[in-house]
Amino acid sequence: MSEWWTYRLTSFLLFSPSTYYRMLERYNLAIWPAQLAGMAIGLAIVALLIGKRGHHDRIIAGLLAGCWLWIALAFHYQRYAQINWAAMWFAVAFACEALLLIVVGVLAGRLELQLARSGAPWIAASIVAISILGYPVLAPLTGRPWTSAEIFGVAADPTAITSVAVLALVRGRIRWLLLVVPVLWCAIAAATLRAMDAPESLVVLAAGLLALWPAVAGTRHHAHDATR
Repeated sequence: MSEWWTYRLTSFLLFSPSTYYRMLERYNLAIWPAQLAGMAIGLAIVALLIGKRGHHDRIIAGLLAGCWLWIALAFHYQRYAQINWAAMWFAVAFACEALLLIVVGVLAGRLELQLARSGAPWIAASIVAISILGYPVLAPLTGRPWTSAEIFGVAADPTAITSVAVLALVRGRIRWLLLVVPVLWCAIAAATLRAMDAPESLVVLAAGLLALWPAVAGTRHHAHDATR
């Protein structure tokens, strides 16, 4: 039996890169034109972040919840699970995140975004916009067909990055509960892509860390104020 330290990320990969990207192509073709709805939702979130008014927080929570629930069922459960047994658990995690967003953000109204901090909403809005418009371009840039592009709202990676950017702005400790699944998914996605030798792994990791920064900075700021 091989020693545990001889294992690499590729040792845990249950499918080949070609199988994964072919699955993405079939998924995109099957759900078209849902991608257009996903992009529209993403752009709506950008507008809501920039033009903060009234119940925008609840609307953002509801929009994100719809995306997470769609991906849980249409992608993880119906598609990804065909090549990766762990996708069933991913589906459960994504559905739980959708439920959290509905309960905490829509029903309880506790998704209060800290948009007063200088630059924070613009950083979040920029990351969301890049995830919506830029992430799909990674497919042709890395030699893959457009049909395998990953679109916000219907694909896990750009949706998780966007969610981290938005939820990092939430006031109070509740944000860390909401961030658990999106942050973990960014780590899982980066590791999976790294195992496939896909350059997108660095994009997911870097974007996830940048999106998380407002939450870390906010925690440090409150800790500093508490010591005064």
